[in-house]
Amino acid sequence: MSKAPLLLPVILSGGAGTRLWPVSREGHPKPFMKLADGQSLLEKTYLRAAALEQCLRVDGCPTVLTVTNTEYYFLSRDVQTKANIDSLFLLEPFARNTAAAIALSAHQAIRRFGKDVVLLVLPADHLIGDLSQFDAAVSTALDLAQQGYLVTFGITPTAPETGFGYIEYGHDLGGGKKVTRFVEKPSVDKAQEYLLAGNYLWNSGMFCFGAAALLEQLQRWAPAVAASVQACWDATGSQDHLDSALEIPAAFFESVPSISIDYALMEHSDQVVVVEGGFAWNDIGSWAAVRDLALPDGQGNRALGECIFVDTSNTFVQSEDRLVATVGLKDIMIIDTPDALLVVDANRSQDVKSVVSELKLADHHIAKLHKTVSRPWGTYTVLEEGTNFKIKRIEVKPKGRLSLQMHHHRSEHWVVVSGLAKVVNGEKTLTLAINESTYIPAGHKHRLENIGSEVLVLIEVQSGSYTGEDDIIRFDDEYGRE
Repeated sequence: MSKAPLLLPVILSGGAGTRLWPVSREGHPKPFMKLADGQSLLEKTYLRAAALEQCLRVDGCPTVLTVTNTEYYFLSRDVQTKANIDSLFLLEPFARNTAAAIALSAHQAIRRFGKDVVLLVLPADHLIGDLSQFDAAVSTALDLAQQGYLVTFGITPTAPETGFGYIEYGHDLGGGKKVTRFVEKPSVDKAQEYLLAGNYLWNSGMFCFGAAALLEQLQRWAPAVAASVQACWDATGSQDHLDSALEIPAAFFESVPSISIDYALMEHSDQVVVVEGGFAWNDIGSWAAVRDLALPDGQGNRALGECIFVDTSNTFVQSEDRLVATVGLKDIMIIDTPDALLVVDANRSQDVKSVVSELKLADHHIAKLHKTVSRPWGTYTVLEEGTNFKIKRIEVKPKGRLSLQMHHHRSEHWVVVSGLAKVVNGEKTLTLAINESTYIPAGHKHRLENIGSEVLVLIEVQSGSYTGEDDIIRFDDEYGRE
């Protein structure tokens, strides 16, 4: 009896999603966006991978490998725990495109599971319908990958779409089709030509190949990438490779060319085949894609959140926590968040990234952070701030503990709203319950810990000459932050 294949889903999670601002931001990017059903794109990707019959299991538990930025590790781990799966993590100090991420994943997978492991590479920002068809496509891809092919997944075009790359294919090959060439995002006329030709598919950015085959082909077709990745991998040798989270050394990672796996390998190798996906697919690349998930009314209006449309047509509204009313609008999209509002022509949703560029040029914090900011121990929400003061709502998860820290320029008042807190305040250690408080002068070492079984909620009032988040010195931190 032949041995069952080892299929390891590799989740690429970290795209900034600038076209989905103001919901997607640098500190809380697109994979963590929650859709109308309350699940994030990353959670949906985890659940989809875990549901595959062929998914690798360790001690009976579905296991994946997540490649993400170091800053997103704790957010990703929370999502992984919620999805009830195990995940190894490969943590990047900064983005270096998909060739580096996938090649390093191959090294980590071989080290952990052996040279026969097959990688299923899935971006964390896709929506896929009809999971039985997805499972069937993965089974076909797995068979081809075990024969040494590099497999990509193509989607049958339904329109002359200019926002996707295309794959031209030739003859049939064991359930897949031999790839003739990859085509960049085309003009409308070219896209129409491809649609009519009948032998072009949208490039989904999903792949399946043996880890060893991937590295061998990379060595052949992109030796500079392969060598720099090998050096980077060798530099992780001081870490325990059996740890669930492996950090990539920044000094070596910087030398790896920033290039996509398509450019580096797939466009050159003679071993590339495409499997046509018979499933609904959406890469959630813009607000137009999010809009299309909602059902329209008789005038073509769609809403996620509470909304009233008056003399309005073909308009989309997403509002998090307040009612939005529109009068006399047509072909508009409105995205409302607690601290930023986007109003955009429905035909220009791809241009939202220009807003983020302007915000970054101005060094505006709204390009990076929401009013509610996630931390490994919980969240904080800025309720109000002004000259010499800031008011926050702080939530600490059960067993969560902030770093032992100090501020030079601000003092803090803490009032417990719910839960039970253990507080280090200078030389004192206190236990605070509901309606109890403490005052922390500037220059005092302090720490907050949730010692109860429920979420700890407190109000923090900061006062001082400077209340920026960078006024912090950490003396001890269990999450490894500097």
